[in-house]
Amino acid sequence: MKKSSEVPNIDRSRRVLFDEAAALYDEVRPGYPEALVEDVIALSGIGRNGRILEVGCGSGKATLPFAKRGYRMLAIELGQHLAALAAENCRPYPNVQILHSAFEAWPLEENGFDLAISGEAFHWIPPEIGYPRLAQALKPDGSAALFWILRPLQETAVYQAIAAVHKELAPDIASTDHVVTPEWLTRRITANFADSNRFGEVTVRQYAWSEIMTAEKYVKLLDTQSSYRHADRKVREKLYAGIVDVIEAYGGEIERPYLAILFHAPLA
Repeated sequence: MKKSSEVPNIDRSRRVLFDEAAALYDEVRPGYPEALVEDVIALSGIGRNGRILEVGCGSGKATLPFAKRGYRMLAIELGQHLAALAAENCRPYPNVQILHSAFEAWPLEENGFDLAISGEAFHWIPPEIGYPRLAQALKPDGSAALFWILRPLQETAVYQAIAAVHKELAPDIASTDHVVTPEWLTRRITANFADSNRFGEVTVRQYAWSEIMTAEKYVKLLDTQSSYRHADRKVREKLYAGIVDVIEAYGGEIERPYLAILFHAPLA
């Protein structure tokens, strides 16, 4: 897989691809570290009766940690199947409302929220639209917390063998699956906040962990990523079979490291 400090412009038409794999997304995508959630609460200063807006809730991976703490939430999700799954996952929490809508089309509720959050989703919204709308939705003392999970590039033997399989069986995916670095993401998101002229100083924090997974789960995880889902189905199937063979040859399990990065900024 190609390593790059820069990535191409985002093809935002791909954001609908995740809805095709809603159940798979819910099954294999990682949740967010408790330390990140606690930092969002502390940095924002949100009270127990605070109200949270979530943009792009997916199946509820970021929604649930806040819902379990009792916060009132409006979570917006573009994908019909993902929204339905999030509603089911959040059924035990009556303070949570899931809305099936694009954030851009949502009838803006100005000054309605103490905190806005978005996990793994806000890059799908053009920044010149997303950041100002986020600011408008917040109360004067509100803040925004955006966070992503990166998959750091690995140079171990098993990952090098997987990269060789990509190059042989799916070179298009290999050439477009850029590895986003923490440095690039930090530059991009802090610049987006600054360019909006609506937010104050950005606090950036990182959280690292890893997961040991089977070959089956690893390829399922790949199948939730837009660059893979955009590829031809037969190409994906051959690629996944090759990757499974590699992982089985290396003992049947693979360590998948993660790095979550949080960006928090109060209104200016």
